[in-house]
Amino acid sequence: MTTSLLLGAGVLDPVGPAARAPVISAFLVFIGLCLLWVFTLASPDERPDRLHTADRSLSPLLNGLALAGEYVTVVTLFAASGAIALFGYDGLASAVDSVLGLGVLLLLARRIRDSGHYTLGGLFSLRASGQGPRTAAAVVTLAIAVPLLVVQLRAAGISAALLIGMSSDTAQVACTILMGCLVACFAAVADLRGTSFVQAIKVPVTLVTLVVVALLALKKFSWEPAGLLSAAVERSANPDGYLSRGLWAHTAGLGPLNTISDHIIVILGMAMMPHLILRVAASRDGQAARRSTSIAAGLTGVFYVLLVLVGFAAAAVVGGAAIGAVDANGQAAPILLASGVLDHGSTARVVLITVVACVAFLTVLTAVSSLTFAAAVSLTHDVLARAKRPLSETGQVWTLRTAVAVLCVGGVTLSASVHRYPVEFLVTFSLSVAATCVFPVLVHSFFWPRFDHRGLVWSVYGGLALCTVLTLFSPTVSGTPYALWPDVDLDWYPLHSPGVVSVPAAFLLGWLGSRKPAEVAGRRSSRPRAEV
Repeated sequence: MTTSLLLGAGVLDPVGPAARAPVISAFLVFIGLCLLWVFTLASPDERPDRLHTADRSLSPLLNGLALAGEYVTVVTLFAASGAIALFGYDGLASAVDSVLGLGVLLLLARRIRDSGHYTLGGLFSLRASGQGPRTAAAVVTLAIAVPLLVVQLRAAGISAALLIGMSSDTAQVACTILMGCLVACFAAVADLRGTSFVQAIKVPVTLVTLVVVALLALKKFSWEPAGLLSAAVERSANPDGYLSRGLWAHTAGLGPLNTISDHIIVILGMAMMPHLILRVAASRDGQAARRSTSIAAGLTGVFYVLLVLVGFAAAAVVGGAAIGAVDANGQAAPILLASGVLDHGSTARVVLITVVACVAFLTVLTAVSSLTFAAAVSLTHDVLARAKRPLSETGQVWTLRTAVAVLCVGGVTLSASVHRYPVEFLVTFSLSVAATCVFPVLVHSFFWPRFDHRGLVWSVYGGLALCTVLTLFSPTVSGTPYALWPDVDLDWYPLHSPGVVSVPAAFLLGWLGSRKPAEVAGRRSSRPRAEV
């Protein structure tokens, strides 16, 4: 079965046989240096609070850089620029939504930090006591993190294989497993302080690389941005619709309601990721949390502007037909652009491709580590450490490391297993769960004093059920050419994402669940007491 995300075996070799050995050697040296650096950053003081939040000692600048780094993932780096290269306006709208997500997080950053909690379990317990809210938070965290982990590792394996000139199926699976093992080594010794430094370094390295690639592409058009954009439109797959809505197959024909639904889950989902909330909560105080988020918003805005330039440059230099022939969703666009802006056989071209390969590895290293770390912290801090036999500090640290290893192994296994299948719906599902199960609960908890345990349970589990059912019966899973099962017709829910239904429903369920017991209590208190 041909899939929309799979890079065809033997179709592309952007490096070339002559330059393959130097690129692979430099790439392996870079990997070794990264891992060595990570081990030196590992904290010798293994206290849970220090591992989880770095004792809330990170400066706003460092935490802001690290928070921006959380948005620089291998999926955004390749998928966002590729979507712009192939689908023009639709890809651009998705990039804008991601930046707006940080604006939503900025509105809640101070309240998150001032709450004193750093996991979803702690935040869910603000208005609801007991173990139930923390267990619900752990379920939600895993529902968000595991699908994203699978997609990130899969994209990392494909891009790594492509960048070293080995795009066969076997090479892609092997690179997925190798990258997963390397990331597991990193995540097993990482803490929030160590990952913060790596994230902070990743941001300027990635931005400089994108600037260089964009400038080299602009040079081909005599430094005229208008000429580059015109060439991008002319060489796109659909010049007449390139700068209009509806070119992307996932949104074509579904109408404006589908567009609104997609905007809802991307904006709210990107803001409510557990690893982002963990980093905001690790700020020194509420003011520092807002400053960190503001810095991250500015840097992320620059990152997405550069992704837009790279996407249009790829369409102009490589052409939509050539990009689509390799990957129907354009994830190969940055690699094709990096191999096309300089002459074949030149040393500068080899250096540029090597740098792109290193940036790709750095993005997957940090992104997957953050996801697994946040999920492991939630599982350890909110569930395992509060069992009938509470864990000691040493036991919590050991459990955290074990949970990270298990998540990485599980993610690698799933990524290798679904390598030949289009799994875009997993990203949609994760964003939907974050937008539906986290945002309404935090808004109710921060701004409505009557929100209680029942309201939280109804909102979280009701929202999760809606996200699961509507995603399974949506066009992303069956009935369309880009679906997981294109030949099966189960897509009775007509929209690409469940956000337009699930998010309002989660708010309503939280209100209804909290309102009923309050009314009952009011009626009981109004009855006259019997005389003793």
